[in-house]
Amino acid sequence: MSLDVLAIGSHPDDVEIACGGTLALLARRGRSVGILHLTCGEAGTRGTVEERRREAEAAAAALGATELGILDLGDGGLRTGREEEEQLIERLRHWRPALVIGPAPRDRHPDHGRAHRLVADACFYAGLARRGSGTPHRPAAIFHYMQHDPFEPSFIVDVTSAWAAKLEALAAYESQLHQPGAERPEPPTKVASPEYRAAIEGRARHFGLLINAAYGEPFGSRLPLAVSDPLELVPGGLS
Repeated sequence: MSLDVLAIGSHPDDVEIACGGTLALLARRGRSVGILHLTCGEAGTRGTVEERRREAEAAAAALGATELGILDLGDGGLRTGREEEEQLIERLRHWRPALVIGPAPRDRHPDHGRAHRLVADACFYAGLARRGSGTPHRPAAIFHYMQHDPFEPSFIVDVTSAWAAKLEALAAYESQLHQPGAERPEPPTKVASPEYRAAIEGRARHFGLLINAAYGEPFGSRLPLAVSDPLELVPGGLS
């Protein structure tokens, strides 16, 4: 099989928070979308592994993802050795994504930075014929999304038309995220606070404003982006 885009996160809800609108937008346009969580989030303060699996499945369905995978690479100390590379290489060769979207190089949670390096390395090694088993495949591009720590984005995606789908995906994570009008008697966390939930929308509105849209999701690219027609970058076209 072959996916158009595979979004990879350290924990269930990372992808949905950071780029759920983009995934939903692509799915609505007929692109095949997959989501891969590198851990079950077992070290998290709130929720059980079983809960988080069910939430991940519901969130993936809300975004229109056709494939969902959850690895067990160790939450709260993400392992990034050769064995972990092999597991990710196997998934990349099975799903054969054209585009991979993963965590940024640096972020508040150490697992996110570790995941960035693991994803970048595995995407390269997956293209080597003498590394691992299966038919080699190297994604054409790797972009990274924004989670906690800000960075200067390489581009911003207008996700206004898919914002409702993103909210539906976030609503699936009842154990992790603050849900307006609901109370959950568990230990407080930053991610579960009303302020964090408001910040998700605030960031999207900020980056949307920069591109004259209601909501935007920022992404980074290690390499320059190729453009065949510079006029396609002109907001609103020529007048």
